[in-house]
Amino acid sequence: MPASPLDQLCVNTIRTLSIDAVQKANSGHPGMPMGTADMAYVLWTKYLKHNPENPSWFDRDRFILSAGHGSMLIYSLLHLTGYDLSLDDIKDFRQWGSKTPGHPEFGHTAGVETTTGPLGQGFATGVGMAMAEAYLANHLNRDGHNVIDHYTYGIVSDGDLMEGISHESASLAGHLKLGKIIYLYDSNNISIDGSTDLAFTEDVQKRFEAYGWHVTEIDGHNHDEISEAIEAAQKAQNQPSLIICKTHIGFGSPNKQDSASSHGAPLGEDEIKLTKEAYGWDYNDAFHIPEEALSQFRNEVEKGKQFNKSWIDSVEAFANVHPELAKDLDTFEKGQLPDTLSDVLPVFESDGSTIATRKASGAVLNSIADVLPNLIGGSADLAGSNNTTLSAKDWYDHAGKTGQNVHYGVREHAMAAAMNGMALHGGVIPYGGTFFVFTDYMRPAIRLAALMGVQSIHVLTHDSIGLGEDGPTHQPIEHLASLRAMPNCVVIRPADANETAYAWKHALERQDGPTLLVLTRQNLPIYERNEDNSASELDCGAYILSDSVKETPDSILLATGSEVEIIMEAKEILKEKNIDARVVSMPSWEIFESQESDYHEKILPSNVKSRVAIEAGSTFGWSRWVGDEGVVIGIDHFGASAPYQTIYKKFGLTSEAVVEAVLKQLS
Repeated sequence: MPASPLDQLCVNTIRTLSIDAVQKANSGHPGMPMGTADMAYVLWTKYLKHNPENPSWFDRDRFILSAGHGSMLIYSLLHLTGYDLSLDDIKDFRQWGSKTPGHPEFGHTAGVETTTGPLGQGFATGVGMAMAEAYLANHLNRDGHNVIDHYTYGIVSDGDLMEGISHESASLAGHLKLGKIIYLYDSNNISIDGSTDLAFTEDVQKRFEAYGWHVTEIDGHNHDEISEAIEAAQKAQNQPSLIICKTHIGFGSPNKQDSASSHGAPLGEDEIKLTKEAYGWDYNDAFHIPEEALSQFRNEVEKGKQFNKSWIDSVEAFANVHPELAKDLDTFEKGQLPDTLSDVLPVFESDGSTIATRKASGAVLNSIADVLPNLIGGSADLAGSNNTTLSAKDWYDHAGKTGQNVHYGVREHAMAAAMNGMALHGGVIPYGGTFFVFTDYMRPAIRLAALMGVQSIHVLTHDSIGLGEDGPTHQPIEHLASLRAMPNCVVIRPADANETAYAWKHALERQDGPTLLVLTRQNLPIYERNEDNSASELDCGAYILSDSVKETPDSILLATGSEVEIIMEAKEILKEKNIDARVVSMPSWEIFESQESDYHEKILPSNVKSRVAIEAGSTFGWSRWVGDEGVVIGIDHFGASAPYQTIYKKFGLTSEAVVEAVLKQLS
């Protein structure tokens, strides 16, 4: 059955707003919104549980435009259904300071659930959202009281499905039987270079069926078929769903439909006129919104209020029967940490024993797990090496989704993106582990976490040449420098077990971006602590671990992580030579940089010119802290396979090298 005249008018309103905005900006992607307007309209007005006046209410459905280049689709929908996005904002598409940037940005535009544009990221982020929904539903819901019950919907593209991350995350979602995922696949057979046949000829339906997904194929412009497919997907409770919607990119454009020319450039005024005529669009003004269409879309405002009110009523009823669980819901939703967090942090005694910071991290995790029932994480098939398993907690699996431990499999990129999705969903605190070198596989998702300002905690072990015999393929060199260069990303490389405990505390308290805990394979000493060198000073990014006797030290020795042991040894050797050195542990450049200049001067007084820094990684960036006259000892080449003690010696990362550098400076 064809769409009703009113429905068709609404769909064409989405299309013409998108066309006009791209034309005015002289930049953008009109073809995708034109082709997906039918499926988006049906989803948003008939199935999506949302509230335009309260976009962040907790039990809403999540909608992801994974094909973020088609951003005018979601901006049109947001404006038309009554979100805080005006027609002037639409007219300011892609302009400085507007609410309608070129790709959707979380936190910038009300109703945008995640930043998309890098293809495949939205697809994988949605998997994390569904994981969070399933965990919270299993933890909180009781018979007759489903306070968590919503879907993750998305529109994905040919490009999304080509990206490797879609394979990783689709496989994970199918394995976990995440039945609340429903993705509408805009299968228009066009990419920037032309027909997808140039590079993409796989059988998508068979691929996703092999992953364990519920898959249907429909005419993406037939409203009845779209509705039937969504309803069938909702009934496929133990399978994520992919609805293959066969569509026409640039729908209705006489000369650009089904052509790559409609993908990433304005149609042009002449073609817009012809296209609007093909729609039967009787309105001459650009950005025209017919009153009948606007009234139909704005029904979503009242529907949204009712959705939201019904949920609030259900939570009140839930609280009367299950008050403790209701408190959990409130705490989870607000992202609150327990007051007892500091009390349960383990304290590691300086008794001559040694412990790798990866093992200390595992001990911290297991200490805090009981007071953080919404802490969820695991490892990309390295749980035993990363020490990420919560030993007293169950596993999150396809059977129950009740556990806090996740087997991500060898899927680093999907893990990082899923963590973003869990953080964006809210209610849970995600962490994930792998070897530090494999941040190469995760970097796009880490970058998006930083860009969006969402909390994800990465446990990154085997942090240097200190992993030894596995050799240069597994020994990170440039990774500290490259991740420190990422805005809003906090890198913490603790020097001992107690710094590791406070690194975890800092990561849990930081809710506006990702934190990377960079941890050793090899054992490290546990340093003696007092009020002057408490590991809690990690909250300042750098602090004096062992001070000079003199008010002004002869030299300042700086290091992070395992190399702090080297400068502590160097201090003792220098002492024998009547040189009084200060040892500064600098676990986080980013945190230290955020301190006031007075604190910088206190730790690194400008009148001390002799400064030596040592780190088992690239020297890039260290000159900022040691100054023009300082010395940096590091590694600006790849590693080698050998016992780690040998590698450190062969590469010159020794206390003797530090001492020699100081003596040369002071000579």
